[in-house]
Amino acid sequence: MKKKNYLITGGSGFIGAAITKKLVGEKNAKIKIFDSNLRGNFNNLDKIKKNITLIKGDIRDQKKLLKITKKIDCIIHLAFLNGTKNFYERPALVLDIGLKGIINIIECCKTNKIKELIIASSSEVYNAPNNIPTKESESIKIPDVFNPRYSYSTGKIVSEILPINNKQLFKKLIIFRPHNVYGPNMGQEHVIPELIIKMKKKLNKNKKKRIIFKIKGNGNETRTFNYIDDFVNGFMKILKKGKHLNIYNIGTTERIKIHNLAIKISKFFKKKIILYRAKIARGST
Repeated sequence: MKKKNYLITGGSGFIGAAITKKLVGEKNAKIKIFDSNLRGNFNNLDKIKKNITLIKGDIRDQKKLLKITKKIDCIIHLAFLNGTKNFYERPALVLDIGLKGIINIIECCKTNKIKELIIASSSEVYNAPNNIPTKESESIKIPDVFNPRYSYSTGKIVSEILPINNKQLFKKLIIFRPHNVYGPNMGQEHVIPELIIKMKKKLNKNKKKRIIFKIKGNGNETRTFNYIDDFVNGFMKILKKGKHLNIYNIGTTERIKIHNLAIKISKFFKKKIILYRAKIARGST
């Protein structure tokens, strides 16, 4: 059987590396990884590096992309600048990478006649959805153009709209929207690792059996967390069975309040905590 040539942009990041490791197990897959390592790391792929080709480069470098995408059958495009801190402190860079990245990917597909494109979008495109659980048909929107927080979701929305309006180039164009994926190697700029790190520091300073632990918000905010292995299994189903010009959410309907998440984490430290925000306090059980 002829091998299928994949290019995975952003393939050394948290989600990209997990997809790469899974795809390596496919007998007919030949994989190139293209990443600047701005947030990713080729070390995440050490165990499989003999089975893939690693190329360091910037997604905004169209000349280099055009060169390495020759003879590619399918692009899985994940390259982006994530992280809430980056959204607020470097929104122009977030947009520059996102917008120039998708423009260059489309140009590569057009020039090198690549007929399959799988686009990583984000649950962030919904921002404040009207319905939870959220369906793919939910409106996507930017609530406030002056808020740099939405630099990321703006880039993701354009990353959907641009390829859809170039649909004539493709035999298979699929968009997927991950929802709160977590797991090993995810970095520290997400809710779960942030809570773990903050709690560990607090516990190291305070040896009491019961401590006061502050959280952002009132604690009633909810998230639906999706473990990385489950996410990848969902992605592989989409890759193999997904239909042309379809959008797929990859997530779960199991919601958890942030204050309950904090209490769950505290149990791993074998401590009892009192969650505190302004005048609101809740005790653990």
